[in-house]
Amino acid sequence: MIVAIDGPAASGKGTLGKRLAAHYKLRHLDTGLIYRAVAKALIDAGRRPDEVGPAVEAAKALDPARFDEIVLKGYAVGEAASIVSAIPQVRAALLAFQRDFAAKAPGAVLDGRDIGTVICPQADVKIFVTATPEVRARRRAAEFKRQGQTIDEAAVLADILRRDERDTNRTAAPLKPAADAHLLDTTHLDIDAAVRAAIDIVEATRAGRGNG
Repeated sequence: MIVAIDGPAASGKGTLGKRLAAHYKLRHLDTGLIYRAVAKALIDAGRRPDEVGPAVEAAKALDPARFDEIVLKGYAVGEAASIVSAIPQVRAALLAFQRDFAAKAPGAVLDGRDIGTVICPQADVKIFVTATPEVRARRRAAEFKRQGQTIDEAAVLADILRRDERDTNRTAAPLKPAADAHLLDTTHLDIDAAVRAAIDIVEATRAGRGNG
């Protein structure tokens, strides 16, 4: 079974993906970390995130085993990753890696911004997670604070709005729900409630296909 979870920044899709994968005993891939790793490599090399050649080379040289999730979830890396992920050549370089991950038995949960539309259009279940920008900014600011980072929530909100604009209007794999995706609005849900709602979606979809 392949579950595709898409949504904007700080909508809760990453945590939801981990919890769903654990529940169904599937592998999990936070595809945003891949783009963040490319961005981090560019930052470390003193390159700009919009430099196509170095970005493509960084994408081809990725080693997921060396990812440091805490470092990659930093504010500056996230901002750079939003720029990197809009480069078509970078997306093309990472396409096969993501599809190969999803295809291995017994299946996987992948979360990102184009999983249901581009990476795994054949996914058994597609969920598009969303929440208001203000709620997403509050969650992201709280995440930074838990990591010991001092962050202004207003700045986080401004960043989220910029990223939403870039993600939804980029020419390469823009952020949008797949036609057959189930919308999950987490604005008023805590993570446990969101997980329960997502499991209900998965079970209803499987039952509808005779796999319940």
